[in-house]
Amino acid sequence: MAQIIKKLPDLPIERAIRTLSGRWKAVILYHLLGTPKRLSELTRLMPSASQKVLIQQLREMEAHGLVHREVFPQAPPRVDYSATELGLSLEPVMLALCEWGQRHARELDQIDELADCIVRPVHTKARPAPAAHAQRT
Repeated sequence: MAQIIKKLPDLPIERAIRTLSGRWKAVILYHLLGTPKRLSELTRLMPSASQKVLIQQLREMEAHGLVHREVFPQAPPRVDYSATELGLSLEPVMLALCEWGQRHARELDQIDELADCIVRPVHTKARPAPAAHAQRT
């Protein structure tokens, strides 16, 4: 997965956009800002996304240090996904994007079609980004 990190551009704005680009990455991170979630919970929250795509995007976000994957040794195995400290640092960006989305809908007279966009309270047990990612930034 280190190969994904090497492909990121040097220009900071391009790097940020590339890290969050993907049909579901921003939505996944939005849902992980509150509490850790299992894949089945994310699938229910995003019924239009296939499980295969969610797993792929979660892996990319994990490689970029935004998401932590924790496997609990039990039968059947339980896997929780949570936002890392680096992922949680995007909360103001997520709020700004939500506000812009609401403004955009108002400008196009589509505000009635929007769902609520509220970032949930951030949990205090954020996972730190892996050391390998911290050294690259």
